Parts: sequence; C-alpha cells; structure tokens
Amino acid sequence: MTNLNLNPYSFDKKTKEEYFSSEVNKLTKFHYSKSKVYKKIMDSFGYNKKKDYELNDLPFVSTRIFKEVDLHSIKKSEIFKILRSSGTSGSVPSKIFLDKKNANEQRKILNKIFSYSVYDKRLPILIIGKKPKFDKLSFDAKAAAILGFSIFGFDHHYLLDQNNRIDKTEFNNFFEKYQNKKFLIFGFTSDVYSKFLNNKQFKNKIDLSNGILLHGGGWKKLASLNISNKNFKKKILDKFNLKKVINYYGLIEQVGSIFFECYKCNVFICSDYSDLIVRDRNLNPIEKGIGFVQLMSLIPTSYPGHNILTEDLGEIVSLNGCDCGKKGKTFRIHGRILNSEIRGCSNV
Repeated sequence: MTNLNLNPYSFDKKTKEEYFSSEVNKLTKFHYSKSKVYKKIMDSFGYNKKKDYELNDLPFVSTRIFKEVDLHSIKKSEIFKILRSSGTSGSVPSKIFLDKKNANEQRKILNKIFSYSVYDKRLPILIIGKKPKFDKLSFDAKAAAILGFSIFGFDHHYLLDQNNRIDKTEFNNFFEKYQNKKFLIFGFTSDVYSKFLNNKQFKNKIDLSNGILLHGGGWKKLASLNISNKNFKKKILDKFNLKKVINYYGLIEQVGSIFFECYKCNVFICSDYSDLIVRDRNLNPIEKGIGFVQLMSLIPTSYPGHNILTEDLGEIVSLNGCDCGKKGKTFRIHGRILNSEIRGCSNV
C-alpha cells in the first residue's frame, strides 16, 4: 500500500504499472487463499497461483457476482460492516463485507484523495438528501456515501425532511450562515437535479459562488432527459453561480478508491490506489475507443473486489495524467451497458 503521507497522484506511468501489477497479483493470491468461493471462480478461469500475470491477462470477476454469492476473505466473526448497493426496485443488491481494518483503510484513503482533489479542510456542508437512518452493521449505498462524504464537512444541514420534502428553513439557515464563506454541497446527481436545480421552490437565482458542489451517481435518470455533464454544469452555473462542480465516479464494490473529476479538464483521474482497463466486446484491452470498464483497486482486503469488470462503458483519455499536473490514467464514463449482461465472469 502506498504511503498515506504522499500525494495520491504521484506515480508516473512506468512506476504505476510496475507497482500496481505487483500489488494486484499479491491481492489476487491472498484472496485466492482466503476465499473458497473466489478460489472456485478463479480455478474455472484456469488461474495459476504460482504465476505473476500482466494486468491485462489477470482473470477478473463481474460486479454481478456480488449480487449472487457472498464473497469475503474474512471469518464471519470478523465482519464489521456490510455495504449493500441501492439497485433498482426489486433487484438483488450487491453485498460487500468489511472488517474494521478495511473499513478504516477505506476512510483514510478516501480522505487523502478528497484532500488533493476537492479541498484540504473540512467545510460546512449542505447535503441534498435527508438524514439517513443508519444500521450499525448494514448500510445501503446511499447511506454509505452520505456517511462517507459527511466526514469532510461540519455543521451538517440536510435539504430534505424525512418525507423527502424540501426543508426551506434548513436551506435558508445554511445559506444565511455561510453564503460569504467557503462551503460544500454534496448529493447524488439525480437528486441535485430534481430536488435542487429543477425544483420550483428555488425559482430565483441564488448566489452560491463560494460553494463546491460534489455529486455522483444517478446519471441514468439524467441521460433519459438528455442532460449531459456539460449541460448539467451550465445549468448549475446559470442558476446558482456555482463554478466549482466536481463529479465523482465509484462503485460500492470498491468503496474508498473513488475517482474524482478534474473540474477544469473534465476527466476522471486514477489515483495511486486505483487503475482501470477498457475492453472491447470481445473483452480485449483497448487504449482508444469506448468499451467495458474494468476497475482495479489496492484497497479491498476483506473481500475480493480488487479486480472487477463493471457494467459501465468508458474510454481512456490519457495514460499520463491531466493538464493540471495530476499523474494517473484519465478517462470518461459513457453510461451503462444497455440491454445486455456480461456473461462468463460470474459462474460459480
């Protein structure tokens, strides 16, 4: 694991490839030895535990597998938290099993990436949502995200009441206290659009120019309305004079190794803790064009979520970082795979 005191975007291309290849191979062997279910999956791919693979050739699993079986590399007595994906109505959620050590590691690394990508101090925060009710053991994706990002703020204000209605008093109190100071707004993209940007209760233009909007997820709903990332930012700027709008990308299967968008370059950036491969419809790796997104992370140690094929489409923009100086592969996401399943990666 990289030193938490270092810049999380410090590896050049060659160093990253060498280090990441070594660490992901180690993680694969570790989970292979600890999880009988994962071992069975890897054996079905002909995995050789004595071999060090190139990253492109290392067998991966699909995110779908976390909906179908319980995958963990720890004893049941060591389970500290279970994260569950939100999913669509009626669908089976993914289940991610964390021990205390892995949960703490996720939090520390998320904090480091946030400090370099968004802001390096805690800020007053307005959450575009309602205050979640937490179960001590089990969290759904939305509650986990609110809890995770709430550590970057203080004096938490929630825009919605428990009936999902706008609490205008709560918003006015927040605005009056912090409109002339730096503050953070967090929400899921679809909620920011429907509950805040497009809500009739906010008819007049409000000056939120001192704010930083951090949002992610929920793009599927906006895509159906033909709202692009660029268009979304323009609407936010026009209505709230909010210039610093940062999109994030991540999966509950790899909590902690989140990807923040460079708000100037409009690309997601891989930190030293994460990487991705884009594959064509035959699952061959490609460096140009749109394909299936495969994500790798050094963080998952309590469950084998370190090397997964997602159901998202994306493309690599650069192998050498963004124009702002952060090192790491950059990429864009182009939505979910439509009317199809990735097969062959979830067979047990």
